Amino acid sequence: MSRKTVHKWKRRYDGTVESLKNRSRAPLHSPLKQSDWEIQLVQRYARKYPGDLLLGYEKAQKIGYARSYGCFKRTASKFKPPEKKKRAHQNKPYERSAYPGQKIQMDVKFVPSYCVSNGRKYYQFTAKDECTRWTYREMYEEHSTHSACQFLLNLVRKAPFPIRMIQTDNGTEFTNALLATRSKNKTLFEAALLEMGIAYHRIRIATPRHNGKVERQHRTDELRFYRHMRMYSLEDGRKQLAVYQRQSNDHIMTCLGMQSPNQVLAKYDGVMW
Repeated sequence: MSRKTVHKWKRRYDGTVESLKNRSRAPLHSPLKQSDWEIQLVQRYARKYPGDLLLGYEKAQKIGYARSYGCFKRTASKFKPPEKKKRAHQNKPYERSAYPGQKIQMDVKFVPSYCVSNGRKYYQFTAKDECTRWTYREMYEEHSTHSACQFLLNLVRKAPFPIRMIQTDNGTEFTNALLATRSKNKTLFEAALLEMGIAYHRIRIATPRHNGKVERQHRTDELRFYRHMRMYSLEDGRKQLAVYQRQSNDHIMTCLGMQSPNQVLAKYDGVMW
C-alpha cells in the first residue's frame, strides 16, 4: 500500500467506523447532466418503441431532445423491465450399466485422411461396453447399413459376454427413423438385432453426450493409433487395427480405478452366462 493511501485514510478517520466506509465517487457538480424533462422524454419513447429505439430517438428529437443517440440508448436501458431468469436445465442422471453386455454403445469414426495413402475413405465401426469399457473395432470401406450389420454379427461372435442392448445415434447406417419416406422400413442392422433378440436404443437427436463413452474412445484411438500409422489399403489398415485391438483392452483407465477392461471383465467370469 502506498504512503498516499495510508495518509488518506489517516486524515479521513475521526474515531468512528463510519468514517472508514467507502464514499460515493459520483461528481458533486454535473453541468452536462440530463434534466428531469429529458429523462422523462427518453422514458416515454423507450416504452413506446421498445423494439426500435432509433425511431423513438427521432421522435424525441422533433420535440427538442438534443442529446446523442448513444446517450438516449444508455438512458433507455435503465428503464428496461428486468428479464426473467431462465431456469437452469438439469440433465437427468444417466443410468450406468450394472454388468457386462447390459448396454453397448456403438458409433462410426471416419478414418483420418492424413494416414491413408491411396486417397480413399474408410470408416471404423466401434462398440464399447458401458460397464467394463471393453471395446471392439473393425474397419470398412462403406458407411452403410450392410457394414453395420456385418460389424454387429462379428461383435456378437467376438464379445466375451452376451449382449442385451445396443445403443446408437440416429445415423442412416443404423436406422431409418429420421427418413420421412422410409421411417417404417427396418434396416439390415435393425433386422439383425430383432432376429438375435437384442434390444435396440437410439439416443435423442443432437445429444452425442449420451454416447459419450464411445465418442471418447474415438478421440483416444486418434491419439494412440491413427496419428502413428500409415495405411496403403483396406487390408493393410485392418491388419494394423487388429494389432491395436488386441492391445487396447489391456491398457489401464482412470474411470476403472486404474484397471484395464480385461481386468474388470475377469471379475465377472462365471456369473455372466
